[in-house]
Amino acid sequence: MDHYDSQQTNDYMQPEEDWDRDLLLDPAWEKQQRKTFTAWCNSHLRKAGTQIENIEEDFRDGLKLMLLLEVISGERLAKPERGKMRVHKISNVNKALDFIASKGVKLVSIGAEEIVDGNVKMTLGMIWTIILRFAIQDISVEETSAKEGLLLWCQRKTAPYKNVNIQNFHISWKDGLGFCALIHRHRPELIDYGKLRKDDPLTNLNTAFDVAEKYLDIPKMLDAEDIVGTARPDEKAIMTYVSSFYHAFSGAQKAETAANRICKVLAVNQENEQLMEDYEKLASDLLEWIRRTIPWLENRAPENTMHAMQQKLEDFRDYRRLHKPPKVQEKCQLEINFNTLQTKLRLSNRPAFMPSEGRMVSDINNAWGCLEQAEKGYEEWLLNEIRRLERLDHLAEKFRQKASIHEAWTDGKEAMLRQKDYETATLSEIKALLKKHEAFESDLAAHQDRVEQIAAIAQELNELDYYDSPSVNARCQKICDQWDNLGALTQKRREALERTEKLLETIDQLYLEYAKRAAPFNNWMEGAMEDLQDTFIVHTIEEIQVRQLVPRRDQALTEEHARQQHNERLRKQFGAQANVIGPWIQTKMEEIGRISIEMHGTLEDQLSHLRQYEKSIVNYKPKIDQLEGDHQLIQEALIFDNKHTNYTMEHIRVGWEQLLTTIARTINEVENQILTRDAKGISQEQMNEFRASFNHFDRKKTGMMDTDDFRACLISMGYNMGEAEFARIMSIVDPNRLGVVTFQAFIDFMSRETADTDTADQVMASFKILAGDKNYITMDELRRELPPDQAEYCIARMAPYAGPDAVPGALDYMSFSTALYGESDL
Repeated sequence: MDHYDSQQTNDYMQPEEDWDRDLLLDPAWEKQQRKTFTAWCNSHLRKAGTQIENIEEDFRDGLKLMLLLEVISGERLAKPERGKMRVHKISNVNKALDFIASKGVKLVSIGAEEIVDGNVKMTLGMIWTIILRFAIQDISVEETSAKEGLLLWCQRKTAPYKNVNIQNFHISWKDGLGFCALIHRHRPELIDYGKLRKDDPLTNLNTAFDVAEKYLDIPKMLDAEDIVGTARPDEKAIMTYVSSFYHAFSGAQKAETAANRICKVLAVNQENEQLMEDYEKLASDLLEWIRRTIPWLENRAPENTMHAMQQKLEDFRDYRRLHKPPKVQEKCQLEINFNTLQTKLRLSNRPAFMPSEGRMVSDINNAWGCLEQAEKGYEEWLLNEIRRLERLDHLAEKFRQKASIHEAWTDGKEAMLRQKDYETATLSEIKALLKKHEAFESDLAAHQDRVEQIAAIAQELNELDYYDSPSVNARCQKICDQWDNLGALTQKRREALERTEKLLETIDQLYLEYAKRAAPFNNWMEGAMEDLQDTFIVHTIEEIQVRQLVPRRDQALTEEHARQQHNERLRKQFGAQANVIGPWIQTKMEEIGRISIEMHGTLEDQLSHLRQYEKSIVNYKPKIDQLEGDHQLIQEALIFDNKHTNYTMEHIRVGWEQLLTTIARTINEVENQILTRDAKGISQEQMNEFRASFNHFDRKKTGMMDTDDFRACLISMGYNMGEAEFARIMSIVDPNRLGVVTFQAFIDFMSRETADTDTADQVMASFKILAGDKNYITMDELRRELPPDQAEYCIARMAPYAGPDAVPGALDYMSFSTALYGESDL
């Protein structure tokens, strides 16, 4: 019917399908519209305690028409005329039409007289205009409104259902499955959708109409038979009925939107809290490991034996090769997790994470510094101790060898010196004994040096804290005491021999005469005595021993020469590898630094490049392990210097650890830059500008600006600030007070105007919807509206509501929402 039209700029009522261009309404459509529009009007009029029976008759006096408009708009119209005359009726209808027009609907050719006269088509057209304006126009789904918005809503809600394909507001609904799907989507308990059949439209339609009336308070606005029996059901009747579903479920729609927002916020919070828990545990475990390890490294109590000290060295090698590297990775991961968490918190409008007392990144860095300080010099101390023990072992062996030789020489000497053989000797025998004694005294004097050497070695062993010094000292003392005793006995025997000689010489004088007479016999006697005397010189055993020692020493020298050649080969082998690995590590460090500050390609390109580097670095690990093996051979061979390289194993280890840490940190920095860029909508061009500014003021090229550099950077960008303002900015960009500004912190600061992020007020408003506009929410409401884990998350953290309207089990969602974004602890 073209007597009316909205003519609005928006498209809530399109004229392309005007349903009666020739002022003729299809009888079937008219019947459907009569029933639908009547039911629709009554669904609102009943709120005012009245209804209509006949749509063209009951609106003729304009009173119920005005009342309908008041109910559906929530506004008061002008006071109606109460008279029964036609003029009064026309006045009331005009008041209604004026109110409709005041709502932006331009009515064309709809006259009050035709309504008062009961013109069916005109009345139906007017009611459709009201339905469009008040039930359909404000429907908006994804930037489409009115009819298109309602259609899109229907399509969205029924998309998961088989045999439902909503394309319009007429034949798409004939089989009734569309209505049933709408109901099942929102209230699945009301319809067993799986049992419905597409070839039974009457059952489907009646099921939907009955359920909607009984459980959703949507009156029956259509007849199933009329829908099935019409080739194309009336579009306006279907739209009117479907709009009732939309409004019936719009509360659920709002709740769904509110719940989605809350779920999103809670998911962010749960993820962040998990990251916080992970950080706290990792930090606690790492600090505990450091606390246990430091005393072990600080314990410099030497062991007594080479074997025990070499075991200590082996333990230290295990520590540096097996135990410490994973902790280096953990520390790096901890810092990465911390930085990623802080970035996520900033981007989701949450306060910065403050670890518990003693677990700040700075605390871990300090503890790590103490660990490395304790570690410093430990290996050198071990090697010095091994050197000392090697010397001690050598000295102790030398002491034992010299003591044994000396003790073997002195064996039986005391008994010999105590002999009284001179008492029965003749003068010539005495002279022979004296010669023999003189030879012994000469030998004794020669042994003085050996005793002094033995004493000197014992003294050195004492000075070097040899563990077995008491037994060495006892043996040395015994040798010295024995030596003194031998000296005394030697002197005593000489005196006795000389005394006896004098006595026998006197006697000899008496026999002189006799001797002259017995000259031949005496000559023979003296010759024999001389011969006998030669056999008593006791150098022969030692001479035999020397002959045995010479070849032994030759063999020892040969073995030592071979050992030194082997050691030199080990030195060269280690040096050759170290001289390749050391510079390789340094080159990689420099290349990573360049990639992270240069602006070649996008951040994703940088990330890809860095990950390739990380792969090549990890693949280099076997070379480090091989060098560790060579280093172990060098230490086991007790080699303490290497002129073939300036790199020690510890240099290589530290460089390797720094390389792994640097690549991991750099990758994380780029990942966080991508997070920030995407969240804040920063273009690649802006990112390049930020990087160029940062690089210019990173004067030391460390990848960080110090405080003075950052101040200069701000001044160059036009910031005019005093000390207080600069201190405030530093507290934002350097919350850990490290005195440096990273590129991540810089871009955060430079892009402070963030993209749309959730706020405490928005979350509070969402909870208010779920709570049905109350100032509190109950546990049941939370469990009904939110997924189980998020409902329980809220219940565990929400304080009881203490307002005057509180009921048992009421929870305070307002303070909870504030806590999500504030400093308070949940």
